[in-house]
Amino acid sequence: MVTGVRPGARRAAVVVALAVAALALAACQGPSPEPTPSPTPTAEPRPVGSSEPVAVAFSPLRGTTTDPAAPAHPSLAVKIDDHEEARPQIALNRTDLVFEELVEGGITRYVAVWHSDVPDTVGPVRSIRPMDPDIVTPLGGIIAYSGGQEKFVAMMMATPLKNIVFDYDDTGLFFRADARPGPHDVILRSKEAVARNAKLAPPPVQFAYGTADPLADPALKAAPTKRIAIVFSDARNPSWDWDAGSSTWLRSQEGRADTQEGGERVHATNVVTMRVDIDWRYGEVPKTVLVGSGEVWVSSAGRTAHGTWKKGSQASPIVLTADDGSPLRLAPGNTWIELVPKSGSVKFTS
Repeated sequence: MVTGVRPGARRAAVVVALAVAALALAACQGPSPEPTPSPTPTAEPRPVGSSEPVAVAFSPLRGTTTDPAAPAHPSLAVKIDDHEEARPQIALNRTDLVFEELVEGGITRYVAVWHSDVPDTVGPVRSIRPMDPDIVTPLGGIIAYSGGQEKFVAMMMATPLKNIVFDYDDTGLFFRADARPGPHDVILRSKEAVARNAKLAPPPVQFAYGTADPLADPALKAAPTKRIAIVFSDARNPSWDWDAGSSTWLRSQEGRADTQEGGERVHATNVVTMRVDIDWRYGEVPKTVLVGSGEVWVSSAGRTAHGTWKKGSQASPIVLTADDGSPLRLAPGNTWIELVPKSGSVKFTS
């Protein structure tokens, strides 16, 4: 027992001793750590492409995408024979456009136009007719044919197109195919013809293009179509059947499958059927009247829409308008234009 110290003094000493001990312990532990701040959330980084942007152009006569440099040459329009002995024709499925027209005797001939995909040779090549200047003038570029009546040749020579004529050619652009009967044997070296005239301007756009199913808008009232049956005359009744597997119209003539050289079925992405007047001022040679307007049907993606066609002048393109006033657009791809006389007929079967 400690003596000589008062109880109050002893309690004060104990309190002081405890305080000193607490300070000593705090000194040993160091300062309290600062609270760690929560990380600020950041947006996920967006991937950045390393490749350069790719330039894209559109083929003016097909509406398909292509390399920008590809269309930089003229189109080549050629008068193609459709006599039975001229079949099968060469490279019809590589055309951008084909116009089928009535000629004398009730048969038809084609004005076939190549631009996106020019083959080495095309044919058989035949003579010009009076409506052909109205067909090809809006395209510019080159027109090739075997000859024709002097007045019809003069009409074509008066257009701004480069005329390549078998009857006058001494440069080797044409030759006769030994395996074909004359006069259905004249063949054009088409790629060479374009190469020799490569500085001519490419063709302007002729038709409006939309999606792969351009007639799907309910406002167009397009009817499902499986078959297009056309009558030009007693001698010519081509037809087109929709093939969903290939998304194309398959062509027949006089009830038989129409094939090109090599056996491939002639086909089209779009079929434009125009009702036209015939001008008989040239005697037995009919002239399709194209400067004016009339009834039209556009068939694409298994549908057909009705409207009107209009062509204001020889140099103007054909404008297609739906019944609701909107443009009738084509699907990107090749197109056949059937110039059916009003004396003929057209039937669409669903």
